[in-house]
Amino acid sequence: MSWTRKILLILGFLSTLAAIALIAVAVTQNKPLPKNVKYGIVLDAGSSHTNLYVYEWPAEKENNTGVVQQVEVCKVEGPGISGYSHATEKAGPSLAQCLRQAEEVIPSKQHQETPIYLGATAGMRLLSLENKSAADKVMSSVEKTLCSAPFSFQGARIISGQEEGAYGWITINYLLGNFKQSGWTKLLHSLKSISETSGALDLGGASTQITFVPNEVYSESPENLLYFRLYGKDYIVYTHSFLCYGKDQALQQKLARDLQTMENSSLLDPCFHQGYQRTINISELFKNPCTSAKKKQFPFSQLYIQGEGDYQKCRRSIQKLFNKTNCPYSSCSFNGIYLPPLQGDFGAFSAFYFVMNFLNLSSEQSPVPLDKVASTIESFCARPWHEVKTAYHQIKEKYLSEYCFSGAYILSLLENGYEFTEKNWHRIHFLGKIGSSDAGWTLGYMLNLTNMISAEDPAMPPLSHGSYVGLMVLCSLVLVSVLLFAWLLFHKPKCLQKGIV
Repeated sequence: MSWTRKILLILGFLSTLAAIALIAVAVTQNKPLPKNVKYGIVLDAGSSHTNLYVYEWPAEKENNTGVVQQVEVCKVEGPGISGYSHATEKAGPSLAQCLRQAEEVIPSKQHQETPIYLGATAGMRLLSLENKSAADKVMSSVEKTLCSAPFSFQGARIISGQEEGAYGWITINYLLGNFKQSGWTKLLHSLKSISETSGALDLGGASTQITFVPNEVYSESPENLLYFRLYGKDYIVYTHSFLCYGKDQALQQKLARDLQTMENSSLLDPCFHQGYQRTINISELFKNPCTSAKKKQFPFSQLYIQGEGDYQKCRRSIQKLFNKTNCPYSSCSFNGIYLPPLQGDFGAFSAFYFVMNFLNLSSEQSPVPLDKVASTIESFCARPWHEVKTAYHQIKEKYLSEYCFSGAYILSLLENGYEFTEKNWHRIHFLGKIGSSDAGWTLGYMLNLTNMISAEDPAMPPLSHGSYVGLMVLCSLVLVSVLLFAWLLFHKPKCLQKGIV
């Protein structure tokens, strides 16, 4: 055997071993690593109730997008913390049960390093306007309880309406993966003509928010624009929060308006089912800033509501809440508030989702057109109360009785307030969860406060580790093939050698 053949054989053998070794490395490298998880807690102190959310994420992927997942949600028993204005010392202890639940979910050795935040929204904004002293005492009670929990307390505060809108927008776009792309995803994304992000529509009990990236930046109403730099890209975001236009306060506003023209204490209300009855203390109706301007002396102290179940009359009554007569800008939503032209898709969550889901109008698989949405709500409102109460006996009467009003109010807000039409109605997606996480402002709040959203796109190699290993294996196989081909080329079969001789 010649030296050339020996060398080629040795090289071929070594190349084969190298290829086997590279394949083994690739398989070993892609085995899942032991779980190294971090946790965070956010309490959403809303106007009607408080929710506690527990989030987790892989520690080594802290600045990646879409890696934070919700692992627990606990609904606090009782009213929202603003409901403790007459017994402020009870606000904090009301959170104790959900805090214990969080202690069970998070490993005890990680309690001290787990940040916990509380953000209070429109209920506390209203209480702060109505009774600043009571609001301060409620927040002090809450802070005292959270400080005594075994977690790393990072603060409790009343967040602004703009913050609530912005954090909701961050949450849904983070979960949908709209902020950060790489490789082919980034290339394809740049070719899209549609908006890169989804707008956010949030509806609570006391306020509602609309947030989106407009197609063009207008110089009008700069106080409604926010500037973000996320993963190396700049975003100019329009947002506005309408205090007193959450579904609960909107109902209070409607009733206060109805009272202005009443001569006796009985109200035939088209927004409640026929046969439904409710009694309301008038002093309670006018005690908060959303209705106090309409307070006057009435010859009766209680309001007796009887349901009529007339959707069309209900819509006409609700539409009076939206002042569309005065707009100092090129375009407005209502009450003289600037609104740029609607752009892109919108995720509608919180009460938008809860109400529409109850009415079976939230399906993503088969979106319901606007005219069918209206007719469905109209049919529901027309059902007599005894029939509705029997069909949905598991739902608390207070909530069940208001679905007719809430459905009509949502359509009025979206159609008359924000001017969605039949043409762009399909761009609204009613979202309860995205993956395992609830759609809402809490995740965006935590991401911001823990600095888990990078302003700049982190430096990344051109190929992922898996792609790199795969490419090396492919190159090795090509090398082996070339060497074998060379060996066959120089090693002529014996029969050919005899023929040549």
